[in-house]
Amino acid sequence: MRLHYFTLFLLLVPLKLSSIYGISPQPNKSLKSLPPEAFLSIDHYHTTCPDAEGIISQKVAAWVKQDPTLAPAIIRLHFHDCAVRGCDGSILLNHLGSERTALESKTLRGFQLIDDIKAELERKCPKTVSCADILTAAARDATLLVGGPFWEVPFGRKDGKISLSTEANLVPHGHENITALIAFFQEKGLDILDLVTLSGSHTIGRSTCSSVMDRIYNFNGTQKPDPSINVYFLKLLRKRCKSEMDLVHLDVITPRTFDTIYYTNLMRKVGLLSTDQSLFSDARTAPFVEAFATQPFLFTSQFSVSMVKLGNVQVLTRPNEGEIRVNCNRVNTV
Repeated sequence: MRLHYFTLFLLLVPLKLSSIYGISPQPNKSLKSLPPEAFLSIDHYHTTCPDAEGIISQKVAAWVKQDPTLAPAIIRLHFHDCAVRGCDGSILLNHLGSERTALESKTLRGFQLIDDIKAELERKCPKTVSCADILTAAARDATLLVGGPFWEVPFGRKDGKISLSTEANLVPHGHENITALIAFFQEKGLDILDLVTLSGSHTIGRSTCSSVMDRIYNFNGTQKPDPSINVYFLKLLRKRCKSEMDLVHLDVITPRTFDTIYYTNLMRKVGLLSTDQSLFSDARTAPFVEAFATQPFLFTSQFSVSMVKLGNVQVLTRPNEGEIRVNCNRVNTV
């Protein structure tokens, strides 16, 4: 059986590293015809700000040491940024009517860490490193700190100038069906494998009970719990979720370790969010859940690839797009 899933993985995961990592295009190809992520490069700051990655890494490590819950928070913040208008730092803009001020964003955290990194980079390399790049690299470093894999981050994103609170609800909330999730990911240039892989970030972190109240008390308006929940897990959730703002671990077994127990949980019907549990009940996604649950190295290697793809979503790289913000909270003044 393991050989079957490994074969499936190899067949469905052609790693197009040249496009993912911004390796130089063929010289005869018109620059205008290239996708924006083709202009990203892992050596983008090697001459203009050689210490950029080191500064980001050191700052993330220091903050996470003080508050370990910041690791999953930064990964989540990165996803929310990329899910709306692409990875352009729009979630960081802090003004009336921005994504950050929306009701859907009220539980997002990690903004002060990004501000601290940006302040240090402005001292060392003024007007050089974008907030979008900082957040993307910080998500990688946060993953490493909790035992996840390393990957090279291609840099060169610019920061967007638009952030609308009305668009914050575009991010999945944990109640969508698999068809809707697949469609959302495909709109971003991501596929079913990326959906299952990136959902694995729920191996760490917590959620508010508001995301599961319907599942444990009134699933689909039936006044009954979701029948797909393990009965013992249901009792645990009802005990811990006394109010909507109470917190519960996304991975109840190993909540602070980046591992594949998240996928094992789905097979045991102890996935927290309905979107998580649906990954195992849907025939399109279940084979990948089983593969990751039984062969951890498949998950960690694919997580690196899918995170690079996520970080490349709708990036601003062309000369007439975006800016390098001096302060991540606001657009530059003329």
